[in-house]
Amino acid sequence: MKHIARFKAEPFPLEMHKARIVQKLRLLPIDERLKAIQEAGNNTFLLKNRDVFLDMLTDSGTNAMSDRQLAAMNLADDSYAGSETFFRLEKEIQSFFGMPLFLPSHQGRACEHILAKVFVKPGDVVPMNFHFTTTRAHIMECGGRVEECYMDEAIASSSELLFKGDMDMKKLAGVVAEVGLDHIPFVRIELGTNLIGGQPISLQSIEEVSAFCKARQLLLVLDASLLSDNLFFMKTREKRCAAMSIADINLAISACADIIYFSARKLGSARGGGLVMRDKVLFDKMKNLVPLFEGFLTYGGMSVREMEAITVGLEETLDMDMISQGPQFIEAFGHLAQKAGIPVITPFGGLGLHIDAKEFLAHVPGCQYPAGALAAAIFIVSGSRGMERGTISETRNPDGSEHLASMELVRLALPRRVFTLSHITFLADRLAWLFENRHLIGGLTFVEEPEIMRFFIGRLSQIGTWQEQLVEKFKADFGSEAL
Repeated sequence: MKHIARFKAEPFPLEMHKARIVQKLRLLPIDERLKAIQEAGNNTFLLKNRDVFLDMLTDSGTNAMSDRQLAAMNLADDSYAGSETFFRLEKEIQSFFGMPLFLPSHQGRACEHILAKVFVKPGDVVPMNFHFTTTRAHIMECGGRVEECYMDEAIASSSELLFKGDMDMKKLAGVVAEVGLDHIPFVRIELGTNLIGGQPISLQSIEEVSAFCKARQLLLVLDASLLSDNLFFMKTREKRCAAMSIADINLAISACADIIYFSARKLGSARGGGLVMRDKVLFDKMKNLVPLFEGFLTYGGMSVREMEAITVGLEETLDMDMISQGPQFIEAFGHLAQKAGIPVITPFGGLGLHIDAKEFLAHVPGCQYPAGALAAAIFIVSGSRGMERGTISETRNPDGSEHLASMELVRLALPRRVFTLSHITFLADRLAWLFENRHLIGGLTFVEEPEIMRFFIGRLSQIGTWQEQLVEKFKADFGSEAL
C-alpha cells in the first residue's frame, strides 16, 4: 500500500506491519569496515555478519516471519517419517499450486540438483528465459548446457518494458530447431529473473511457452522462488490480471507447468523448498533421489518447524498487503537513487535495487570486475552488504578466458519486512556520495579462484590502493568522527 500525503509531491510506501521484536545493529567505523572487506577478500559473501550494518546480500532465508508463522512453528510434529507437519504442508501446497504431488527438499538448489540428475544427459540443452547460477551449474555438471532465450531489451539497463523476463519465442523455436527435441530435457522459466534485476515474466508469455511445449511434448519447468514479486507485478502491470485475485493468477501460472520447484527461503519466508507436479510418472522418477540426497519423503532435509512456517507463509503469499512490500520499497529506494543520478535498472524489479556497475564505474574495465569493486566500495562507505551479480558470478570460457557478463550489477536486496525507510534513506545518501566520488574506485583481481561457483568463496584484492584513497576522501568530507 502507498500513502499519498497532502504536502508531498510523491507517494511513499507504508509498512503494512508493526515491529514487535527488534534486533540490534551496529555500524563499524570506516577504518574497521575497510579492514573487514579486505580480510574477506573483497567478497561480500565472506564478511562476518557482525561487521555488517545493513545486510542486503540476499532475501534468501532473511525475510522476517509473521507472528502467525512463529506461532505455527510450535505445532511442529518432530517425526522422522509420517509427520503431521508434512501433511499440513502438502495440503497447503496442493491448494496453492493446484497440483497433487509434492517432494520436499532443503532448498531450491536441491530441487535443481534432482531435476538435472533425472532429466539432463551429456549433450542436452535446456532453454530458459535467463539462467541462474546454481541452475546452470547443476545442468553443466550433468554434461548439459543452457541456452538463454530472453528478449533483447531484457538486458537494457533503462527500459520501459514491463516484463523483461518474457521469453523470446523466436529464439526458443530456433534453439529447438537447431538442437532437436531429443536433446531438450525440459524448458525452464524463472519467475522473476534474478540476474537481470529481478525482472518479472507476464502470464501471457508463460502461456505462450506452455502452448509451444505442449505442441512438442516438451516438459515445462517453472522456478517459482521469486513468485511473490512476480504475482505483484502481474496484478499491477498486466491488464488481464487486474481483475483477477492473486490466488487465481497463481493457479493460472501453475496450470501452464509440468513441474514447479521453489526455494521457500524466498517463497514463504522460511527455509526449505520442494518440487510440485501432477504427473505420477514424473513424481516416481524423482522421488527416490529425495531420501538419497535430502532426507525422508516427509521432511526432505527441512526442519519441521520451518515446514510449519512455510505452510503459513504460502497462505500469506496470496495477500496483496504482504507481496506488495518488497516491490514498493524497492521502488522508493530506486527513486531516491535516481534523484542522485545513480544508474539503476528500470523498470524496478523484485529482490532489491539493482545498480548498473558498468555505467557507475565506466572507467573500470570488465575484466577488473566493476560490480565486485562497487559492492566492496558500498560496504566501505556504508557498512551495507550487497551482492555482485556480474562477471564474477559467471564461469570462465573453456579456454580459460574471462566470460564478461551481459549485465554488471550490484544487487542491494530488501528482505521483506526487515528494513525501514530510514535505512533506505541512509543508504541512498551514502550511494549518492559514492557516485560523486566514483572516480576513486578501481578494479579487483582474483587471488583465490575456485573453478565452480567462484562468487561464493573466491577471494580478490584491490588493484592499487584505491580503497585507502576512498577512505581518506570519506573522512575529509564527513569528518574523522563520522561513521
